[in-house]
Amino acid sequence: QVQLVESGGGLVQAGGSLRLSCEASGRTFNRYAMGWFRQAPGKERELVAAINSGGRTNYRDSVKGRFTISRDNAKNTVYLQMNSLKPEDTAVYYCAADMVGVSRTPDYWGQGTQVTVSS
Repeated sequence: QVQLVESGGGLVQAGGSLRLSCEASGRTFNRYAMGWFRQAPGKERELVAAINSGGRTNYRDSVKGRFTISRDNAKNTVYLQMNSLKPEDTAVYYCAADMVGVSRTPDYWGQGTQVTVSS
């Protein structure tokens, strides 16, 4: 079992920055692929960024160049640095973990953290 706890959401003006953190329980964090998803009201959940156990990353096109995903295995934590935020980035952001990968539905999810970007 893996428990994930997100933090760092909030209200920010367009053009601003936020850093989300997701701390995981357990001793095998370094073996998991990690991802950040988001879901806006009335929209489907979407994968924003992912990082595998080897540190390889990928991003959805709309956040490339603005968001950076990283992990600190010593701290069992994955981060999402979000710069140049836009109102369309407003959503609940979820951290997820899976031993195989996060492109399919991950096995473990955090509770979510709200990100609101005002125009």
